[in-house]
Amino acid sequence: MERIVAWARRIALVFGSPGLFVVAFLDSSFLPLPGVTDLLLILVVTREPDRMLLAAAAATLGSVLGCLAMHYVGRKGGDVLVRKRFGGERIERATATLRRYGVMAVLIPSLLPPPAPFKIFILLSGVIGIPASRLAMAIGIGRAVRFTALGLLAVRYGARAQTYLAEQGATVSLEVVAVLTVGFVAYLLWRKARARKSR
Repeated sequence: MERIVAWARRIALVFGSPGLFVVAFLDSSFLPLPGVTDLLLILVVTREPDRMLLAAAAATLGSVLGCLAMHYVGRKGGDVLVRKRFGGERIERATATLRRYGVMAVLIPSLLPPPAPFKIFILLSGVIGIPASRLAMAIGIGRAVRFTALGLLAVRYGARAQTYLAEQGATVSLEVVAVLTVGFVAYLLWRKARARKSR
């Protein structure tokens, strides 16, 4: 794993945003690199702060496309793969969460740092038939918020952003998730009230 991480670091530092795109794609698809995309984004932005938005966009796009690749695997018979890789009870809980909350069950984990469960939701979204377009939108929103926030931290604090991320990253992520959850609940209540009025 250390050799893979060193390779990913070289790719990102040599090629900048395009390298970050490749690392984010691999991390979100078939090569788990927990936390590496976040750290490399900080390094790339620290070296070129004026290209922060480009780096965040590259990481977001790579992550979205990597997740769509996993979604495709899930849609084409990933149930067997999911059951091999994850425990049965965990699969049932994740499936129930996806059926109940839809893409919100993907958007929220996409904001959280590792080791928050994420890939199981991506694979299962393909298994249960969540449309790829809705999945891409949810992941795009979640990753864009996360990577832009990390980019801003890197612009403000430079290399010290890594320390800040290690110390406060989980807390900040949970605060963002709390705000999104409140907004989602408010939206559901508004939609329910609107449905009652239209009857």
